[in-house]
Amino acid sequence: MDTAAPSLDWLISVDDHIIEPPNVWQDRLPAKLREAGPRFLTIDGVEHWVYDGKTIPTSGLSAAAGRRKEEFSPLPIQFSEMRPGCYDPVARLADMDQAGILASLCFPSFPRFCGQLFLESKDKELALKCVEAYNDWLIEEWCGAAPGRYIPMIITPLWDPRLAAKEIERCAAKGARAVAFSENPAPLGLPTIFDPSRHWDPLFEAAADAELVICMHVGSSSQLPAISPETPAIVNLAWGAVRTAGTMLEWLFSGYFKRMPGLKIALSEGNIGWIPYFLERAEQVLENQRHWAARGIALDGYEASVANNFTPDDLADVNLRQLFRDHVYGCFIDDIHGLNNLDVIGVDNVMIETDYPHTDSTWPNCISLAHKRLAHLPADVQYKVLRGNAERLYRFQPVEPVR
Repeated sequence: MDTAAPSLDWLISVDDHIIEPPNVWQDRLPAKLREAGPRFLTIDGVEHWVYDGKTIPTSGLSAAAGRRKEEFSPLPIQFSEMRPGCYDPVARLADMDQAGILASLCFPSFPRFCGQLFLESKDKELALKCVEAYNDWLIEEWCGAAPGRYIPMIITPLWDPRLAAKEIERCAAKGARAVAFSENPAPLGLPTIFDPSRHWDPLFEAAADAELVICMHVGSSSQLPAISPETPAIVNLAWGAVRTAGTMLEWLFSGYFKRMPGLKIALSEGNIGWIPYFLERAEQVLENQRHWAARGIALDGYEASVANNFTPDDLADVNLRQLFRDHVYGCFIDDIHGLNNLDVIGVDNVMIETDYPHTDSTWPNCISLAHKRLAHLPADVQYKVLRGNAERLYRFQPVEPVR
């Protein structure tokens, strides 16, 4: 019997980011669409993406790897000022090896976290081709540059769940393991996951059938919640976990996990320290308020249709904590409080991130900081948080580099 302790030398980061190189769409769009598709130009000395009547520079906060905190700035940054690992999958491997990152799941930048840019596009035929081009590039070139080091995650045409389902099926056949979705579709002008017509069923069914994890990055609703109209941005950033808490609560009450037992969601860059409180509070509310809510009685200030979404059967047998354990995965960068409460959250429901190359990133000290934060936990639990849970959830077998 093999009793060797699991190796804790590496971690798998389930939230990093790509700064897309200029050729992504120009190389892959049909020739007739390239002029209208995303192009990369220098305008008045500043590099911009140009698409759909918009000019979009890259924020310095999105490509901060290698910079001192005193140098962080949201002002535009040029490719020549970036660390090559921001945009080059081969160059990134050296940065990953240095920081003990065995494998990485990467969110897009120019299309935004779940492809909101293409949702907003006027020409949806072109937008669909742009979504397909990004996914092909991500799977074939970014992940293909180093098999076993990158977990393929795709975006979808959010404006049409049936088209999204087809894209999920197409990309799953090419090796995709995850699909990006919005933490809250309503601010994007889309139906919510409580939509009575079950608008999102085709997308979610396709993801469940293909065993793709639905990953919802904080900010994928294209909103920064404001505590008050005059609250400075830096204060609102500290308040950001409320978005992810809301996402978790909506999904737990949505009925989707009951209807689609294979569905799994990851709360990307949402942290985990808040989970014990909101699970407990949700259980208290369910216990005390379920009876009038199940009778379809409206609460002042809320639409009656919202209250009427629930039936007695919907709320009678809901086990929120079990639904969480079976379907929801919290993701953290550095969360001491959360790691001290894994007995409540669940050691099988937590994964680590490094957020490379953003300003919240722990790079280049990722594995050393992780060891420090996890030192009080048994080795088998450390292994789960560092990589085991990600390997299982994403059905991903990483390949360790030769040192």
